[in-house]
Amino acid sequence: MPTYREAPPMLEVLTVCTGNVARSPLAELVLRARTGGSIQVHSAGTRALIDYPMPAEAGSLAVAHGAPPAEAQAHRGRRLTEGMLRSPDLILAMAREHRRAIVELAPARLRSTFTVREFARLSVHASAADLAAAIGDASDPAERARRAVAHVASLRSAVEPPHDPADDDVIDPFRRSERTYALAAAQLVPAVDEVARVLRVVAG
Repeated sequence: MPTYREAPPMLEVLTVCTGNVARSPLAELVLRARTGGSIQVHSAGTRALIDYPMPAEAGSLAVAHGAPPAEAQAHRGRRLTEGMLRSPDLILAMAREHRRAIVELAPARLRSTFTVREFARLSVHASAADLAAAIGDASDPAERARRAVAHVASLRSAVEPPHDPADDDVIDPFRRSERTYALAAAQLVPAVDEVARVLRVVAG
């Protein structure tokens, strides 16, 4: 009889915003596209518009940045629960208010929870060699991720915070102008690109 090997576990990332229809699904879809589908990426909202689709503006931005149109069309909002916070290797909030809500719901996830722009701001100071040194000889994907994320978290004490704390947030474009959607994407996508760089090192 043929034998089947169990697929190796995938890294898991959760993105979180308020309604789970604009910012967090945009981050989810772009990050998945940037990592070639090799990482599990999900999203949720602290006050989700349950079962709502992405607004056309957000869906168009996701597609423009590499997401398959079918994935953007299929997205539906879902509410964040404590259970969703147990397994992700990295949790990316879209703003500080979401990071606070996540940590209140699951205090043990403090060191693996960042705003997406905060993570990018810190991780630019972690070269591939730095991350490889932090990962060391770990081969298990979850342990590799834990070590890399812990290294990025350690930079919180070494890297100057932004002059304006709001620089760690992605502006909420929901029910606002196309210009605001474009601004949100301009803040979000470069940060997602930096997250993808780190995750590629972690994935090996």
